Amino acid sequence: MIDVTIENFESEVIAASLTQPVLVDFWAPWCGPCKALGPVLEKLEVAYGGAFKLAKINSDEEQQLAGAFGIKSIPTVVLLKNGQPVDGFTGALPEGKVREFLDKHVQALQAEPEQEEPLAEEPAALDPEAKIEQLQQAVATDPSNDDARFEYVKALLLAAREDEARRALEPVADKAALVRKIDALARWLDAMSFAATQPAAADLDAKIAANKRDFQARFDRARLLFAQQQWTAAMDELLEILMRDKSWNEDLARKTYIGILELIETPKPKVAEGQIPPDDPVVATYRRRLSSVILS
Repeated sequence: MIDVTIENFESEVIAASLTQPVLVDFWAPWCGPCKALGPVLEKLEVAYGGAFKLAKINSDEEQQLAGAFGIKSIPTVVLLKNGQPVDGFTGALPEGKVREFLDKHVQALQAEPEQEEPLAEEPAALDPEAKIEQLQQAVATDPSNDDARFEYVKALLLAAREDEARRALEPVADKAALVRKIDALARWLDAMSFAATQPAAADLDAKIAANKRDFQARFDRARLLFAQQQWTAAMDELLEILMRDKSWNEDLARKTYIGILELIETPKPKVAEGQIPPDDPVVATYRRRLSSVILS
């Protein structure tokens, strides 16, 4: 549970919701029902084992945030995913009803046992071929390990081994709608297929110059850049769409943008206990840009 203010709202709520559902509790110290609901939410955050993050906003002190969410009464609870509110409720619901609400959107997780001894050599520390071989073995040992498969397929694509990457992703392709890492890889492969059959970028540039609201041309331009691993240039093009139409084509631009962020974010380095590992500066910048467009 974390107390949220206007200063940390972007990082603790919007950016955080790109990787984990965030449950925002609007409350006030004088509110009796808030005092009844608060402990229930805190208990369930622990009970669900990290399946969601609880953020509390004092609506009296943070009136700008309360106004942005259109809060009319408290307590009001809002669930955010991928930077967007997806559901919510008002009033001090009993624990059973809150669980029913949560179960529609999140799945309780069991705490993972701590690994007593780290691997002698992490895949990222190996040369590309050795890394691919180690990740391939990890996937063969545990086909349900989506993280290992993500790193394996990503490594294959970075090594220009597209056919192998497609075969490696195929067994879990139907999980793309549920697992963001799988969705990101599917979007990358889709961009590569598109780039192999489409006209040169100059043709798309001409269409965009003639009509800045030609969102399909902009999206196709972004896919070409995506396929060429010009990550930030692709996101810049997608932002041009989002600034003009936030939900264009059933959120296609935003979902593709989030997929690129998933692909370029590097694992956080290990730090001493009590310290916070630094964010990837490029990812942090582009997350801020996305959230500023969504909230504008």
